[in-house]
Parts: sequence; structure tokens; C-alpha cells
Amino acid sequence: MTSRKSSPSPGRRRLLGSLAAGGFAASQAGAAELLRPLEIAAWSKTPGAPILEHPYGLPSRYEADVVRRAAKAWPLPGAASSMTPLADLHGSITPNGLVYERHHAGVPDIDPSLHRLAIHGLVPNPKLFTMDDILRLPSESRIHFIECSGNTGNEWNGPSGMPVQLTHGLLSCCEWTGVRLSTLLEEVGGITGTSGWVLAEGADAAAMTRSLPLQRIADRALVAYAQNGERLRPENGYPLRLIVPGFEGNTHVKWLRRLKVVDAPLQTREETSKYTNLLADGTARQFVFEMDAKSVITRPSPGHRLTTHGFYPISGLAWSGRGTIRQVEVSTDGGTSWRTARLETPARDRALTRFQADWNWTGEPASILSRATDSTGYVQPTREALVAARGLNSQYHYNAIQQWRIDAAGEVRNA
Repeated sequence: MTSRKSSPSPGRRRLLGSLAAGGFAASQAGAAELLRPLEIAAWSKTPGAPILEHPYGLPSRYEADVVRRAAKAWPLPGAASSMTPLADLHGSITPNGLVYERHHAGVPDIDPSLHRLAIHGLVPNPKLFTMDDILRLPSESRIHFIECSGNTGNEWNGPSGMPVQLTHGLLSCCEWTGVRLSTLLEEVGGITGTSGWVLAEGADAAAMTRSLPLQRIADRALVAYAQNGERLRPENGYPLRLIVPGFEGNTHVKWLRRLKVVDAPLQTREETSKYTNLLADGTARQFVFEMDAKSVITRPSPGHRLTTHGFYPISGLAWSGRGTIRQVEVSTDGGTSWRTARLETPARDRALTRFQADWNWTGEPASILSRATDSTGYVQPTREALVAARGLNSQYHYNAIQQWRIDAAGEVRNA
């Protein structure tokens, strides 16, 4: 029995064939250079750095520009955010050193041997857990994205002109390891009466607190102590944080110190004056937890320049807080026509999904867009549709289709 290799589609075969025939615009000088012996560079002539020069591995010095960046200055001490460099990443997992940050009172320096997690309220047996207690409980690892609900908020009023790191960079995806919230609730005897909410509180100076609906999160939420195989970074909640897959980022409370089971939401600052969506008629959408389906093209994107006519892969990310990504479509003519992109597999629940589409740039101006459809059937809306439904008073939960424009010189802009 012989195995059969999968082959590209006819359209893609034609495209790849044109590349092999010289459609990649290789210059005559470049072709002549290939006929000469390959040069032996200086780094190939001497032994390299010793193995323990950097006991904790570092990126190449040639990747020094791939860093988190801040979009703005915050007026309060310790309040800050930094954005993931999405355009420079590959695959769908965010390296720990590039995971976005959002702090309300800086990053606390917590001694894990002294840290405690209290679970109390409407439970039969309130308990203080040490980190050792938590590490001895059954654990699991899952890949999920976290997105700040203010991500892309600068686009509500139209194109901001900013690159993708500063428009969509409050977004990261990691493998999280920890204990299910439901397991911890079993450790304190379950819940009593009609209790249906839990208040999560952080150990930072802001004492970040959010009320969360237990029935919707108990089996899905993790109390996590590791990301991407190592212990949490301080800026990402060390030694303990809550992971609530699909929910807006501020519910993933960092530096977790307390879980209080209650019978109703406690109407904290972070769920009343903040993280509530004001509609055009003055009413508010409160407790809007899930992040709706969204996608963005990360390459090419603003800041890039197409240097030659010919083949370019269009690549980006799609995600949904309500399930998996079912389909991503790409347009290169401003949304007049759409075609289906290829998705990485397997499709993961509430995780980033990388998509790609082949494109042959002829040198004409182009407008490139992507739109996602999730497993519920929800389709990412246009900005016009989103503004019609919610108005312009909100700064949260913007998930409209994003457009990048490419001019005849190959410059890519958010315009």
C-alpha cells in the first residue's frame, strides 16, 4: 500500500508554479550570485558562545526590536499597559516575555512561600491555601487567549493610523497550567444555598476585584500558576492568577488572593464605573463577559512595506470567546469579494487560530481585510454595523473588521 501526499489546490499550484518560474522577481544579479561558491561567513569560522553564557535563554540580538510597547502614558502611579508585537510573532502561542500587560497599581513582588489564597463566603468549610497546597492538587494544562476588553478601542471613531501592535496588541495566547476552580470549591465542601457568584480579588495595591457567575465558569476556569511550561511571570500574576477562558481580560484576576462565594454580584468599581459599555441611548451593558469573534491580518500590516511585485502570504490571527473559529475569509479589494483562508489545526476552544491566504500583488493599490466566523455561527461585523448597534460612547468590546490599505509604493497603512 502506497501513501499519497496531499497536493495544493489548482489555484495554489499555478501560483507556486509562477514562483518556480521566476515569479518571485529574483534579479539577474541575484541569479548570478547563486552561481558563485557560497561565502563562509565569520560566524562559521570560530566557535560560538559557551552554553551557559545566558543561563536563562535570550532571543538573538538581531530580534531586539521584537518587544512589548506602550500605547499611551497613564495618569496614576503604577497604572500601565504594554502591547504584544503581533506582527512579529509566528504560530499562535505568545512567548512569556511578550505577553501583554495591564496593571492598575504596578507589579507586586510576592514571596510565594508567604502567599495565601482564601476561599470563603457561602461555602461549608472556608480555607486558606498555601502555594504548596495548590501544587499538590490535580492540575491540567489548556491553551487559551486573553484579550483586554479595551483592545482596539481606538478604532471606534474610525482608523486610528496606528500599527497592529498598538491597535490589537492587548491580546496574547498561552498554555496555562493550574487547578480547576471546581476542584478548589470541592476542597471547601462545595457551595451552599443559592449562591451563584464568586468575587475574585488580587493582591496588588489596587485590590482588583470582579464578580463572576459561577455556573458559567466553575468547570472551565483555572487557578493557574504556570504559563507555557514555566511559573507565571510577575507581570502576569505570579504566583497565582485566575484564567476564565473567553471572558474579558480584567476578569482573569492576577496575583489572586481571595475567592468569596456570594449570592449576587457585589457591584465593584471594575464592574460599574469601569468595564461597562455605555450605549447610544445612555443605558449600559453590564457584565458583558465574553469577547466576540474577531480577526486581524498581522502580515502585511502597517509598518510593513511590500518591496517587490509577486507572491505574498497574508497571515493573521482569529479568536472567539464563545468557542472555536470555524472560518476566516480574506479580501484584497476592500470587501467587494471574499475567499476562504486556511486555518491551522486543530481548532482550539477559546484560543488564537492562525490563518493564511495566498496573494499575488500586482503593484496596484489594495485594501486587505479579514473576517471571522465562530462555532456559534456569529460573523465578525463591519465597523458600520457595530456602531449602528452600540453607538460611539463605549471604549470596550470593539471587534469590527479591520482594514489595512496598501499603496502603489507597497506601503501598508491603517487608513
